[in-house]
Order: sequence, then structure tokens, then C-alpha cells
Amino acid sequence: MAETYICQNGVRIVSEQISYFRSVAVGVFIKVGSRDEEPQENGMTHFIEHMLFKGTPTRSAKDIAREFDRIGGDINAYTSKEYTCYYAKVVDHHAGLAVDILADMFFNSQMDPVEIERERQVVLEEISMTEDMPDDDVHEQLWRVMYPQHPMGAPILGLEATLQTFDAHKIRDFMNRFYIPSNTVISVAGKITPELIEKIEELFGGFTKSGTIKPYVTPEFTAGTSEKFKDIEQGHLCYGFPGLSMTDPHLYDMAVMNNILGGTMSSRLFQEIREEHGLAYSIFSYHSAYSDHGTLAIYGGTSNEQLPDLQEKILESIGNMQSGGLTQLEVEDSKEQFKGNLLLGMESTSSRMSRNGKHELLMGRLITFDDVLKKIDEVSMEKVQYTLELLKTPPAQSIIRSKEASS
Repeated sequence: MAETYICQNGVRIVSEQISYFRSVAVGVFIKVGSRDEEPQENGMTHFIEHMLFKGTPTRSAKDIAREFDRIGGDINAYTSKEYTCYYAKVVDHHAGLAVDILADMFFNSQMDPVEIERERQVVLEEISMTEDMPDDDVHEQLWRVMYPQHPMGAPILGLEATLQTFDAHKIRDFMNRFYIPSNTVISVAGKITPELIEKIEELFGGFTKSGTIKPYVTPEFTAGTSEKFKDIEQGHLCYGFPGLSMTDPHLYDMAVMNNILGGTMSSRLFQEIREEHGLAYSIFSYHSAYSDHGTLAIYGGTSNEQLPDLQEKILESIGNMQSGGLTQLEVEDSKEQFKGNLLLGMESTSSRMSRNGKHELLMGRLITFDDVLKKIDEVSMEKVQYTLELLKTPPAQSIIRSKEASS
């Protein structure tokens, strides 16, 4: 069972001892994401994530990579809309080194102007790569439609115009506001020793910064349509509906409903649209829960000629579920699938580390597996039907078609 220890400066350390594993996964979680950025800062959180790998006074970027390669470990990071995570996974006797390197990156990254300029070009290429992949770009367009006047609708990668303004001073100013003890959680899972926890506290428990954190403004969902034309063969479609926050009592009901709708290969959308009608190769739905709201999205890719049929069939599938087409067997199968995925995730130190870190960072508490299993068992047909009512809201929609379709 995971435990939380609070350092004197407010940094929280979450540890889960799994003595029969040989690996240790450690993550440094910072409660700052793209929704914390001002419009002129869009992309800053993600850019900082890149820059922390570019070297310290004692380690070059190559040194960081070499040290993990040498011990057969992994180090990486990612940025989301509400938090950033730097993480590593190593064999247990190398855990101290992994924590050393993560702390060195966290506190001592140099933000060298040459490296800033070099990494700016890397991120611009990353933006271009996303734009060249319509099955990714269509999701970015959907968020812009759903939340046009809110930072939740802005791209995590940022924009070329904002990226061009970033320099060492702006980066450090942003970090001083958000990379503070009260925003920091260190999560570790695996074969942990008391010495490792002491080391984490020694490295992260002494820094003192106090930023000015503004409370979140809950975004207002907007129904609308975005349409782009590109030099592609296939059409891409996304629907977006209001969802539930991570603290909503119906969150697990929503997860069960999403499985039935489009979250699995036996789901309504997959079976009806792909298997029965051959309208799409890729079709799925997913629910994203945030601290104060959520979103349910549906994606499908098909030929431009079949896009109208795909749109009609998706809405028809939702309507059939809402009008009494849901079965008790579907609910029970979805619950078992949900529990199976959860239990399989318990076999990964990375999964446990990530789960514990996010819960402590975003919810301020840990949720046990037994608690989750109990909540899944409590999901009923009536509760799933309740979440389907959210899909009666007019949806947001994004479409990317081939240029030929515009003529």
C-alpha cells in the first residue's frame, strides 16, 4: 500500500513498496500544465520539459542519456494540460543514481541560449509533425472548438509565434512561479529502501520557493465545427461532448459507459461501424477527466466519400444506447474489462508510480485499488444511463478532409 510523507518544505513523497520486484520507478510531478499558461506563454510548460534534458553544470545532455543507457534504465518526461512529469525506471540498485540525475535536472538545468535556440527548432519540428498527421491534428482542432476562449483549448506544444519569444529569463520566471514545493510530488514504486526515501527528502526537501498560483477557471463547453482541408487520402472526424471531472461521483460510471460505446474492440462503435458496415478502419472513444471538468471524444477515420455515413452512424449508435438499447450484459462485461485492465496495471512499477503521483498531485489523496474495485462493482445500468444523458448535449466537431473534397 502506498504511503505519503510530507517534507518540511511541503514537497510530498509517495512511496509504494513492492519487494518482489527488481525495478524502481520514480517520477517528479509538477502541478503545472498548458492550462496554467497565459496566451503569450502557450507552449512554455512543454518547452521547459524539453530544456530540463539539455544539461547541467556537471552533466551534458549526452551525459544524462549515457548514464541511463549504461545502467539499462529509461528516463523520459511528458506534459499534460494540468501537470508535468519527469520519470525514470531502473534496476533497484541504481535507484539512487536515477534520483540524483532527476534532482540535478530539476534544480540545475542551465538554460543555455544555444541550447534554447536548438530546442526551439526541435519543438517547431514536433509541431509540424503533428500537423502532418491528420489523425493527431483532428484532436487538436477539436479542443480549439470545445474551449475557444480558454487555455484548455490551446495546444500543449504551443504555437510558432509564442515559441519564438521564449528565452532564459522567461523560462526561469515561469519556473519560479510554478516549480515550487507545494506543487511538487515525488512518486516512487518498486523495491524501495529507506535510504532511497532519505535521499529523495535530502535532495527535494530543502528548496524554498513560493509562486503565485491562480485558481483554475472552469472552461465552458462550446458546440461548434472546425473543418480543414489537407493533401490527404482519408477523412478524419472527431466529436466532443461534455464529460466528468476526476472527482465526480459518476466518474466510474462514465468509464464503464465509454468502454461500451467505443473503448474496446467489442464496443458498439467498433462492432457496428467497422465490423458490420466497414465504414472505418480506426474508430474509438475516450474520456479525459480533469480537476474541474471532463470531455468525452469519439474519433473515426474513413474515405471522404463515407464521412457523412460515418457521422450519421456514430450519432445513431449513441442514440440507440440512450433509447434503451443498453444491455445488462454489456454493463457487466465492461466492468470486468475495466477491473482486468486495472489489475494488470498493478504488475508495472511505472504504472503504480504514475497512478500514485497523479492522485496525490491532483486530488491530494491516494486511492487504493480496493477502493476503485468497489466503485466499479457499484456501477449499475441506471448509473451508466445517467452518463449517457451527457451525450444529448450538441457536440463539438472537427473534420479534416482531402483538398479534393473542397472542390
